Amino acid sequence: MANLFKPFGSSSDKRHDAYDESRPLLMNCSCGKTHSNEASGPCGEPSLPSALQTNSIQSIEQSSSEFMEAAFIKALFPVDSVRRGFLKSVGVNTARAAISSVLPLSALQAMAEERGSNEKKDLKIGFIAITCASPLIMAEPLGFYRKEGLNVQLMKTAGWALIRDKMINKEHDASHFLSPMPLAMSMGLGSNQIAMNVASIQNTNGQAITLHLKHKNLRDPRQWKGFKFAVPFEYSMHNFLLRYYLAENGVNPDTDVQIRVTPPPEMVANLRAGNIDGFLGPDPFNQRAVYDEVGFIHMLSKEIWDGHPCCAFGMSDEFIKQNPNTFASLYRAVLTASYMANQDKDRELIAKVISPAQYLNQPETVLTQVLTGKFADGLGGVKSVPDRAGFDPVPWQSMAVWMLTQMKRWGYVKGDVNYKQIAEKVFLLTDAKKYMAQAGFKPPEGAYKKFKIMGKEFDPSKAEEYVNSFSISKKA
Repeated sequence: MANLFKPFGSSSDKRHDAYDESRPLLMNCSCGKTHSNEASGPCGEPSLPSALQTNSIQSIEQSSSEFMEAAFIKALFPVDSVRRGFLKSVGVNTARAAISSVLPLSALQAMAEERGSNEKKDLKIGFIAITCASPLIMAEPLGFYRKEGLNVQLMKTAGWALIRDKMINKEHDASHFLSPMPLAMSMGLGSNQIAMNVASIQNTNGQAITLHLKHKNLRDPRQWKGFKFAVPFEYSMHNFLLRYYLAENGVNPDTDVQIRVTPPPEMVANLRAGNIDGFLGPDPFNQRAVYDEVGFIHMLSKEIWDGHPCCAFGMSDEFIKQNPNTFASLYRAVLTASYMANQDKDRELIAKVISPAQYLNQPETVLTQVLTGKFADGLGGVKSVPDRAGFDPVPWQSMAVWMLTQMKRWGYVKGDVNYKQIAEKVFLLTDAKKYMAQAGFKPPEGAYKKFKIMGKEFDPSKAEEYVNSFSISKKA
């Protein structure tokens, strides 16, 4: 098992092939000197070509895509020794492929000529240390924010209630959200009412039901009556999916089990201590429970709803109105990161990027298992599920409608709900399509995509009928 999940880039990895001198990745030599086009500098790094060895800012800005590749690598690993070690570990071509796979360079260069100046350049963006936030986090070390003229400070935050409060109090300009949170905040559920928006979905799938190892012989959820479960927040897909799964198996989530709100970083510790029997939580904590040998993965959330949304990126209505150009710049940066994160072949690189202490502070091997979908299940098996986690950024308004139906089903909202009106106000699908097209990505068609949850089709045009179709729900 240890050999199977060895850290990427170890000496036995075939990609440990150092540099491809036939087509070097271009960057300044760390020795501070310039060298010829054909040769690497004495420090072992390829040097810049003569076209870029000038003091003219204009010549740099108009240079080839190779400069942009080099800039991203230098932004990713600003410390010379770390950068050299990284390039020797993964190989130059691997690094180049990771960048070129998501950078429509001609589109980015055209956008640079069209964009308006940012009204606000210094921004604070909140995030929770989970893999769902990968695009939002990646955009900082990869230089996507700086490319848009933004100076972003990523604010690691302890829990979702604090994320909500800091957005309400305007301590953060934008934030990583659980995707139902902006809906709840806009409706005044659980907090003061404040208009929030979902600019993009941060991730799809990427959750699991994890149980304590002592329950490895209790795989039938009908045996779980009396269990104590943890979810990260009331207004979360985790809560709604766990409730859905339990109810479909004849377990009433309000009377047959206990569901507790627990910050994601505390879930594994609570499982180990026996305070909970299991959790439906975000990664990497499902895999961390396996890594720490205290839990096993009962099932991935994609087995409940394949392609379901999890987290989102958003900001207030007020921020968008006051800072439309900044909003557009933020959108482009996060969107580009999302498309990179959604490339299967780049997942090992992403694990390297987000594993350090200032981000997720998790073992790289844990993140690699989550992101590649090749993972130990905690029961002695190894699974291969490439789409265990996805990063499709499309904020389908039908997703919002489904979340609203579950809020209605479980009594979080009373009375009539104008599903379509709320979904279209909060989930900014029109903006998403606009900026996808600008960035050179093909935008999707439509707004109300249909989904299947545990084999049952959800038609967003029949939301109220859907709510009333369940035999187990919160009775008024």
